[in-house]
Amino acid sequence: MKTLFRTRAGRWLSAAALLALAAPAMASTLNQNVSWTIDRAGTSTKYRVVAYGDSIFAGYNGSISNAARYSAPTVDAEYLSARWNADIESIRRAKSGAVARDVYENKIVAERSYMQAATTRVVSFEMCGNDGLQARSAFKSQTGTCDYSGLDAAVNSCKTYVSAAMDYINTNAHANTRLKVISNLYYPGYNADNVQSSCRDASTGQTVNMRDRFLPAIAKMNYWMCEYARQKGFQCADSFAQYMGADYDSNGDGQIDADALRYVSGESEASYINRTAVTLRATLRDANTKFVSSSSSFDYIQSDDTHPTYTGGTVSAGLWGGSTGSGAPRYSSFSNGRSPIWNQYGHERMGWALSVYQPATP
Repeated sequence: MKTLFRTRAGRWLSAAALLALAAPAMASTLNQNVSWTIDRAGTSTKYRVVAYGDSIFAGYNGSISNAARYSAPTVDAEYLSARWNADIESIRRAKSGAVARDVYENKIVAERSYMQAATTRVVSFEMCGNDGLQARSAFKSQTGTCDYSGLDAAVNSCKTYVSAAMDYINTNAHANTRLKVISNLYYPGYNADNVQSSCRDASTGQTVNMRDRFLPAIAKMNYWMCEYARQKGFQCADSFAQYMGADYDSNGDGQIDADALRYVSGESEASYINRTAVTLRATLRDANTKFVSSSSSFDYIQSDDTHPTYTGGTVSAGLWGGSTGSGAPRYSSFSNGRSPIWNQYGHERMGWALSVYQPATP
């Protein structure tokens, strides 16, 4: 899972593949499409769940040829298979490295046929992570006077295409679709960003703490993902809360940290940002150390400090095309709606967060 592309390439990439990767479009984005069916014993009824997104839903692991078999959407499908006692076809149409506009135009719109099938029951998506990562990288490279416009542009692009994506899915998903859900952003590199900038603020003449700048920007993106979901008939899986807050009450306010950080339906943008980035900021933790109790933690982030950890092996997905396969569910049933490893890996946690909105029947 933690292998870097750079170390693998020298061993098996052909000269032709290296030349292809040298092209700007290929170097920055990579289609990683997967179809995996949870093949449940004793049933031949099959429903489809469709997930659109970037490297997160793709199950990116540093490889250009494979991805996690059980990335969050397929984990979600496994829960759904148990709930409905049916085979579930998990369709992941993802593009690693894609910004929100790219996910919208080249996945959701261009590949709308996948959600138009009559067997479709769930459509999910995630986006905006690369908008944020690119803006963060650009800001980190600044010298002289700080320019915050790139962060603002990332937030505005996220809002634009999240809204457009929901409208498009509402119009184009098959009428049999029972659930539409978005997953918002966790904050990769939370600890690493706790450093001063190389640029200086125009007003104070001082360097700025990068995390102080990035956290409110992520909070704005996350607010509008969940708020647009409320307005447009989607559910919002709050990955920020699931990844960044502990599963116990660390500050004695009477709430489990992860629950206290969740978006509250109908709250204002100002309220959400103040609550998550100011009032409860002391409870935020880097997801490399996700505390599931006061004395136990798991690593939700791979060694690239960006992508979620996973278990369950890999499937072909990337430069040489996607893959189609099937397999028995890893667990035949779930106690209290949770697998034994629901909180031990990043993708398992995100998949569970998606699953809590599943309808009781297809």
